[in-house]
Amino acid sequence: MKKAVLFILAAFSVLACSQEIKTYEISAGDISLRATNFGARVMSLTVPDRDGNIDNIVVGHKTAREYIHPAGERFLGACVGPVANRIGGASYTLDGTEYHTPVNDNGHNTLHGGFKGVDNLFWDVLSNDDTSIVFHLLHPDGLEGYPGNLDITMTYSVNDDNEFKVTYLATTDKPTPVNLTHHPFFCLRGEGNGSVEDYIMCINASRYIPIDAESIPTGEIAPVEGTPFDFREPHLIGERIGEDNEQIRNARGYDHNWCIDKQTDGVEFVCAVHDPQSGRYVEVLSDQPGLQFYSGNFFDGGEKGSNGNVLGFRSSLALETQRWPDAVNHAEFGDIVLRPGEVYTQTCIYRFKVW
Repeated sequence: MKKAVLFILAAFSVLACSQEIKTYEISAGDISLRATNFGARVMSLTVPDRDGNIDNIVVGHKTAREYIHPAGERFLGACVGPVANRIGGASYTLDGTEYHTPVNDNGHNTLHGGFKGVDNLFWDVLSNDDTSIVFHLLHPDGLEGYPGNLDITMTYSVNDDNEFKVTYLATTDKPTPVNLTHHPFFCLRGEGNGSVEDYIMCINASRYIPIDAESIPTGEIAPVEGTPFDFREPHLIGERIGEDNEQIRNARGYDHNWCIDKQTDGVEFVCAVHDPQSGRYVEVLSDQPGLQFYSGNFFDGGEKGSNGNVLGFRSSLALETQRWPDAVNHAEFGDIVLRPGEVYTQTCIYRFKVW
């Protein structure tokens, strides 16, 4: 196993729940990635721009303590779950039994698993070499309203094709809902620089899921055609984000699930984002039916990134491949229940280029 790096500076030293926060580094091609066992978080991801300048393009905190006790955004770079996105009314019924999950969103709902989601737990590292990290977590039966001992293995890997790949495998001993995802915030001009409104985006989806004023799906599956949500052809993110549109108002921008036009059950093109200024381009491929695109609408300049830059309004975006949100309460959104004897798998690839 490649030796882990401890946070050894005073500002980075912390002991939480009698466990140590450790960091792990991998690299290949033009990519270097640093992650931590706390929440299996990606702390930095460096790639070159078109002129060969190297920058960290994901948002992170400067100190370990900020990850454990964030003043603002909690989910920087983390794996989230066991049920990513939102559960409306913080409850669901499974096989005739009603379960209640933590209310940590808008006073009514559950967001990204609850207060002790997988982002707020320490993961074991089963192996680490120059190009991969294998994380493991046992999410215990009953924790925050999720039945079953959910056994999760997640691998981060990089390769010479400048791809950052995330793969998941999970099993359970009781029926339980599972919808894991990865939550990096990308700043393609470097952490804390510029606005995502200047990026050009394409999403392979002809439908999306409308939400109410609390970001809970209404149950509708709507066409993107004729709306600000149509990214089937490339558009500037900022081109229509200010339109007088109820869905834009509900999310203060984009924070919706796009229903991917999948052709197979395998890994396919989902979306791409290009920053014309730096030339950096990220292409997302996945085997999941949904993409949650969040345009950083709740960053307000009150936080700083790991490099000290202010994290301003819409200075970063998240591209979360996943199953559809609140599916536990909408049968038409697909079954996300994992049962004993079944295996949950998922693959997401972030592929980096320059133009």
